[in-house]
Amino acid sequence: MKKFFSVFLRIAISIVLLVLLFFQVDRKSLFETIRTANKGFLFLAFSIFALNYIFCILRWEMLLKAVKIHLSMRRVIISYAGGLFFNLFLPSAIGGDFVRSIDLATHTKRPREVIATVLLDRLSGYTGLVLLALLAVLFGWKLVQIKSVLIAIAAITGILVCILLVLFNSFFYRLVNRMLHSPKAGKVRESIKNLHNEIHFFKHHKKVIVNNLIFSVIIQAVVPLSFYVTALAFGLKTNLLYFFIFIPVIGAITLLPISIGGLGLRDASTVFFFAQVGISKDFAFAMSLMNFFFLIVFGALGGLIYVLTIRHRRIQHYQPPQVHPAHYHPGY
Repeated sequence: MKKFFSVFLRIAISIVLLVLLFFQVDRKSLFETIRTANKGFLFLAFSIFALNYIFCILRWEMLLKAVKIHLSMRRVIISYAGGLFFNLFLPSAIGGDFVRSIDLATHTKRPREVIATVLLDRLSGYTGLVLLALLAVLFGWKLVQIKSVLIAIAAITGILVCILLVLFNSFFYRLVNRMLHSPKAGKVRESIKNLHNEIHFFKHHKKVIVNNLIFSVIIQAVVPLSFYVTALAFGLKTNLLYFFIFIPVIGAITLLPISIGGLGLRDASTVFFFAQVGISKDFAFAMSLMNFFFLIVFGALGGLIYVLTIRHRRIQHYQPPQVHPAHYHPGY
């Protein structure tokens, strides 16, 4: 019943937010904006958006190779595609991460390493998101002297710093464990412990982590660029820096597991932040809806790939590479 109520509540939040937005905007203007959009610019925005997933797959494959899980690109794409599909109706992107973790852990019989790669993949993505927002604020300081925006960026930066300290600093890790002494905190404490141990798979792979962060910043930069081209398709011309500042913050907000696939939450935050710089709710909502349409298209393609390969995955057997004793590293 708790799980059912949790899912029902998230669906309700998404619906309520969308309904409220539809009543706040000029619906005629909204649909006219989408209908008369420049198709060439929309196709370009869609193509740029596709780069995001290509880089994400390459980033994850990099982490898998670091823990000696050598898979064909086809197999990595299949697992990632399943995650994309389930992201559409599971709470935030975490639901999709859970699906791809199970899929590849079952295939490789190495759940600990697979989970470590997925967790670090998500963490590096969030780190890239925060770094991009900070860089954008640095270069566009005169444009964003808006209290709500600065508070939001400070909040997502603070959350990242806390996560990194707990995961990578022994003192803060022990401190949090002592604070979570309550019996009710058992699951939370155990989750932090597992996360701490799994992430430390990569403590001897600094080069991989650095390359991963570079990929993450590029990935996070692709989404604002796609949003900007979408805005051009709607005839809206504004400073590109606004997108590099607002979209990472909006992305961080949609990670909150309080809606289904970020629906409603993404739209409300897009309307709110872009309204701070004079962009009408109609245009902001249209941009968000088009972004969600892109997500649906790629999610549907991911679901199709995942379903069509079920039989192939069931009969497939993972053969781990033979590691010569001379090349064995105790860090694994």
